[in-house]
Amino acid sequence: MLFKEEKKSSMEEEIFEQAKVLENLLSLHITDDNQIIFDVPLDIKKVVLVASGSSYHCARYTADLFGNIADIEARAIYSSEFLLKSVVPHGSEILYVFITQSGETSDTNKALCKAKEYGMRTLCVTNKKDSTIWQASDYKIDCCAGEEKSIAATKSLTTQMLCCTLLVLKYASQKGIDITEYINQLRSLPQFINKAYMQQEKIKDVAKNLAEFKNLVVTADGISYAIAKEASLKIKETSYINVYSSILGEFMHGHVAVLNNKIAQIHINVEDLSYTAIKNLNKIKEDYNPLLCVIGNSNEKVSADFNINIECESVIVKSFSLVVVVQLLALEIAKKLKRNVDKPHGLHKVVK
Repeated sequence: MLFKEEKKSSMEEEIFEQAKVLENLLSLHITDDNQIIFDVPLDIKKVVLVASGSSYHCARYTADLFGNIADIEARAIYSSEFLLKSVVPHGSEILYVFITQSGETSDTNKALCKAKEYGMRTLCVTNKKDSTIWQASDYKIDCCAGEEKSIAATKSLTTQMLCCTLLVLKYASQKGIDITEYINQLRSLPQFINKAYMQQEKIKDVAKNLAEFKNLVVTADGISYAIAKEASLKIKETSYINVYSSILGEFMHGHVAVLNNKIAQIHINVEDLSYTAIKNLNKIKEDYNPLLCVIGNSNEKVSADFNINIECESVIVKSFSLVVVVQLLALEIAKKLKRNVDKPHGLHKVVK
């Protein structure tokens, strides 16, 4: 008896487009001699990144990269929060970066107008040429992700992340920092994204267990926290589960009490688990014994119920790989709960 193959959602199709889309983006923005083709102002000593939703998580990730790689002070701020501030960072050596998939995100566009009132230089990272933000910005970077139909951002996010990573490397290079190794690592990105795809069956097994919970907490430290925030959002908007994210160290200061309820924990870790993280995870397990899934590097000293990992020495490439893992995890949890991942109830996507 023949069974009709289940039609894939737009979200799933777009997740699996990412290896190719990122490969194309690398070829567009990097020359054969490892030069990054971006028209950006060079006399920059501080960066402010403004965005909402998944784009904010890209901003948060990028702010860490600016400090870690280019030795440039950077901060990420929500567009709506930026609009409420009576005074915002301003000065001749500051660049404002606005990140939006559609280029039509209302509060992000209003934030750009506010920055302009201070005479600030502006750069947009968007997937839509000739959008409102594209036309209003002094400098522009095209994500080249192609049309994204699903409400949940997948390929638009990872292309934003790649554009912002290249922006960081552009500034690092201008400061005389050798970026050759970083570029070589990025060229392997499609290969490691494909390795993330190969984890789908294992991810389905984890999703089946997590789908039984009405509450989840996603913890992380350092640069991994941006991925934790993205995991939280992806699961919320596709499955309607109550999920929130927390820096692991901060979670131990009172927030950990929520584990007295029936709640599972996901911990995301791009780098090796620190001594403090191991201690905190073991204390949580001892005191509350939640179902614990570690995504990324685990440790034999941590009693995780599940571990999904992509072996990779590059923190940057591994970050992209784990973003794809959490996208697949959100997808599989939603499928288990029979949610419509492309059209979550009450959510609408701006695709102008």
